[in-house]
Amino acid sequence: MPARIRESTELRTMFFELTLNVMMRMIAGKRYYGDNIADLEESKRFKEIHKETFKLAGTPCIGDYLPLFKSKKLENMLIKCQRKRDEFMQGLIEEHRRRRRGSGHDSETDRKNTLIEVLLGLQESEPVYYNDEIIKGLMLIMLLAGTDTTVNAIEWALSLLLNHQEVLEKVQKEIDKHVGQERLIEESDLAQLPCLSNIINETMRMYPPSPLLLPHESSEKCVVGGFHIPQGTILFANLWAIQNDPKLWADPTKFKPERFEGVERGRDGFRLMPFGSGRRGCPGEGLGLTMFGLVLGSMIQCFQWMRTGEEMVDMTEGAGLTLSKAQPLHAKCRPRPIMFNLLSQI
Repeated sequence: MPARIRESTELRTMFFELTLNVMMRMIAGKRYYGDNIADLEESKRFKEIHKETFKLAGTPCIGDYLPLFKSKKLENMLIKCQRKRDEFMQGLIEEHRRRRRGSGHDSETDRKNTLIEVLLGLQESEPVYYNDEIIKGLMLIMLLAGTDTTVNAIEWALSLLLNHQEVLEKVQKEIDKHVGQERLIEESDLAQLPCLSNIINETMRMYPPSPLLLPHESSEKCVVGGFHIPQGTILFANLWAIQNDPKLWADPTKFKPERFEGVERGRDGFRLMPFGSGRRGCPGEGLGLTMFGLVLGSMIQCFQWMRTGEEMVDMTEGAGLTLSKAQPLHAKCRPRPIMFNLLSQI
């Protein structure tokens, strides 16, 4: 009996919940979305704080540039939200600290090796540097910098594949050949899946998660593209313009993953650098690429994906510091028949 096609599903929310679960499992060994949540009240608090954080993050702060329009109301809302985040994260730290004191944390077998656990261990030897404020700052960076960007990348990639079914079929065959139907794709498989890697690189070329790299400051006066830059100038690199420049890329507006065939690790000089470059590059590059590859690869391996209708997926870009779709992705899917046995055991 053929698998039933699932009705149109809004995927962005699902990607967000998955990504936040992965992040919180790494940070604190917990998950707050889905079924069988251990602490429903804590989960509710986390969701409320997360929702408020991203709502305020998307609010324009004109007063940062024009003090005359500074909003005291917005400032108070940001302070209140930060206080909630701080209290929540401090609670997770104290929970880990109590667990370490009560379970004999010197035993290798008792260590969970969450981020908090590792940092509390370092705090014992370097208490000044690894204080609670530093630990909370690292937790916050992972949650803010590692969720929205990852979600956007996965959403753009699947949107592109839905509009290019021939590429979707090609990468599906590659995964079937290398991974098979007896197990799910694993991190060790990613290096052996060049087609999947090319899709990831091409997606991040066309739609870089952060179209303007984080601000840099010129350490000395210099000349860039004929412009004289004084020392101490704040500079933004327009990554989107570089990666979509027709002088650097043939047919830059076309989705052509094959352009990265034979390019080591997807690098091509400084033409492609979605995570920045050098010492100021994003420290989460490895984690981001692994997460991207595993989620997208698993979805392709396990499900047959279809557009909701005959029309192409809308690829209009939204506004914001990160490059998101203007309209969240909706798609239809059904389990692939060759994956029935494996999926029934999950």
